[in-house]
Amino acid sequence: MALVEETSVKVALETEASPDVPEGKTDYPFTASNSIYTAILSRNEAVKDAKRLKNFLELRDKYVHKKVLFEDPLFPPNDSSLWYSSKFPIEFEWKRPTEICDNPQFIIDGASRTDICQGELGDCWLLAAIACLTLNDKLLYRVIPSDQSFTENYAGIFHFQFWRYGEWVDVVVDDRIPTSNNQLVFTKSFRKNEFWSALLEKAYAKLHGSYEALKGGNTLEAMEDFTGGVTEFFEMSEAPKELYKIMKKALERGSLMGCSIDVSQSTETANGLVRGHAYSITALEECDKLKVTKDTKIRLVQMRNPWGMVLWKGPWNAKSKEWSTISSSDKARLKKKTVETSETWISFEDFKKNFTKLEICNLTPDTLLDDRSHSWTVAVNEGRWVRGSSAGGCRNFPDTFWTNPQYRMRLYEEDDDPDDPEHVACTVMVALMQKGRRKDRSKGAKLYTIGFTIYEMIGSQQHLQKDFFLYNASKAKCKSYINLREVSERFCLPPGEYVIIPSTFDPHEEGEFILRVFSEKNRREGGEHKMFRAIYQQIAGEDMQICANELKVVMKRVLEKHNDMKTDGFSLESCRSMIALMDTDGTGKLNLQEFKHLWSKIKAWQLIFKKYDKDKSSTISSFEMRNAVNDAGFRLNNQLYDIITMRYADEHLNIDFDSFICCFVRLEGMFSKYTLDFDTISCFVRLEGIFS
Repeated sequence: MALVEETSVKVALETEASPDVPEGKTDYPFTASNSIYTAILSRNEAVKDAKRLKNFLELRDKYVHKKVLFEDPLFPPNDSSLWYSSKFPIEFEWKRPTEICDNPQFIIDGASRTDICQGELGDCWLLAAIACLTLNDKLLYRVIPSDQSFTENYAGIFHFQFWRYGEWVDVVVDDRIPTSNNQLVFTKSFRKNEFWSALLEKAYAKLHGSYEALKGGNTLEAMEDFTGGVTEFFEMSEAPKELYKIMKKALERGSLMGCSIDVSQSTETANGLVRGHAYSITALEECDKLKVTKDTKIRLVQMRNPWGMVLWKGPWNAKSKEWSTISSSDKARLKKKTVETSETWISFEDFKKNFTKLEICNLTPDTLLDDRSHSWTVAVNEGRWVRGSSAGGCRNFPDTFWTNPQYRMRLYEEDDDPDDPEHVACTVMVALMQKGRRKDRSKGAKLYTIGFTIYEMIGSQQHLQKDFFLYNASKAKCKSYINLREVSERFCLPPGEYVIIPSTFDPHEEGEFILRVFSEKNRREGGEHKMFRAIYQQIAGEDMQICANELKVVMKRVLEKHNDMKTDGFSLESCRSMIALMDTDGTGKLNLQEFKHLWSKIKAWQLIFKKYDKDKSSTISSFEMRNAVNDAGFRLNNQLYDIITMRYADEHLNIDFDSFICCFVRLEGMFSKYTLDFDTISCFVRLEGIFS
């Protein structure tokens, strides 16, 4: 009998509250009615320019030399950069800080959480994440490079760096900021002449297409974009008993943490907290009670409101009687940690009662219940759900579920667990992230409800068909499908081979995603990394970049280290195609980061090739090419499969490794460059000579 395996679903609400105008406060130009791994996995790597501009230093020096202020043509000072749904009723004036005040400064006395006050945009989720970011200087100055100011080499140009779907990107902006009545409309510092937070918000808006695109969201999104970390999401009604320990461990390890209350009928709670609003969690403390009771200690949580003011009226607010129940030394210690009026303390028990969700972004996949730190490696897979082809929906739709993209996962070695010698499981963390939904809001896009399921392989080497899922139960799966940008889950699985099925909840929903799989790093992979870095450095010149001829040499030497592949390396034609695919800065060469990205793709494609090279001849049959292409996530029509055979197969209808990789490189370039349907693909085949 066919198995019945239902999938549960949850709905995550975004936070988008904007501050009302406080009585007697004049900083806001509008009234309320008008309001609209290592710690970082690739922290030291080069970044890609998000819009293919020249790099920041080249641009800045050019404009300093010309004595002209930079004007960003890709994010102009007009309504297109502000809104996409409707025009705001008040005219904005875009001004540079030098036009707003005397002596503007980028950062004054170090960036801190006091520099972040929410303006008239409902992006409290973003500002809560920025406030958490300021607690860790190493993280902060990864996002906000310190080589910029309004004095030295000033040219009206600034840049910020964000983690974007598996890689760091550099976002360049000019310093023209929306104002009204000479006041900043959106994020501002409490110091009138400090502008790093306003410019950071502008860069993040540019990354997503407009300021309006930032209205409403989950704090985890921004936390992840600032770190490249791993997200965890807790419903307070289902929180584990060890929640306080989890939160304390998170802060000790530099994790970013926020909380919020789901929206119901009223906006404000009886104790002053705001529903649909994001708060930062900045500290946890335990204090001894003066009077000995059943509980001798009080556990406290410090939270910050991005509005720049505290509304909490419950116990442990600034004027509450609870302060008299702890020693004067504890009281002084807590008040020393409260650096501004927007911060307050709340007891852990009240925190659990009042807030509905907790969001944590960890810098590594280590569990927050374990005192040991581990070394992790990550595999990043990019894919897409295509309507009518590979958008099969969840397990509730057995007729189409099997058509979803499928990713093989091999777990060879169990974890080292000194506390449990009988332990024979492998720890993995799987994170599925949907791409580009916020940027496409202007086109009506919303976050899909997403999740994933894991099955143990039972001897099959093909794309698993419908019957497999009808008669085999899943080995593991995410707790529920939910409309968050990323869904992640930690598993302990026995060594073996598995397949991960990422999907939307409903079928026929089209979009792109990345699937990250974290596992404890084994030494062989670290050795391989050192090996190809050494080979690269031997071949590259002083500019540390390689051309097509040099790439051919590097690839040949790397492949010679793999005794299981019988190949003479790649042709010059293939190497040129590789550079065309991976060259993001327009130099016609590859830097080390681009080469590493290319090599990770080739390794993934190599596994597919080896699966179909059953006789170990280093060739595969052209008839199997269709399955190989499907395994890589490409969906083509019959005409294109015919073209591939004619272009890449030899007289015996076999395709060698060089031709196989060359074909996949061109497919990857075609799919990444265009959003294609089958007819469009065929058109580009003719126009661009993709397979000629």
